[in-house]
Amino acid sequence: MRFLIGILAGAIFGLGLVLAQMTDPSRILGFLDVFGHWDPRLALVMVGALAVHASSSYWIRRRGKPLLASSLHLPRQTSIDRRLMTGAALFGIGWGLAGYCPGPAIVAAPTNPSALLLALSMIVGMWIYGRWFENRRRTESAEATIQTSAYLSGKLTP
Repeated sequence: MRFLIGILAGAIFGLGLVLAQMTDPSRILGFLDVFGHWDPRLALVMVGALAVHASSSYWIRRRGKPLLASSLHLPRQTSIDRRLMTGAALFGIGWGLAGYCPGPAIVAAPTNPSALLLALSMIVGMWIYGRWFENRRRTESAEATIQTSAYLSGKLTP
């Protein structure tokens, strides 16, 4: 059931992107061109998205749990750090160069070769990052375990 609701939500999201013409890179680049011929349509889409998010977040928090899960899964980290800033900068650079963010790129991929290339590049980039991050995390965790074991056994002093 959750899978079908996920498919339905994704289809509604994709349809909204198409109807709002957010799969057209010229709309995005027009929004980013604040000193030229500025196109405010993306701002209206963002306001609509914020309204939907704010009302649904209020409703879910008031209810105490989501409809199809046992508990809310909210982010634990709320601080702005180097990793967040790096990701935001990469996202913004890619958005400004390509005129696509991930959702519209995936929606436009079947009909637009540049969107398909971007979507495939995103997938490869996520895979590379996942492999690198997971390996790094495992290595750091193993080193911490070794140091803790050595400390507890008296072979390492603080």
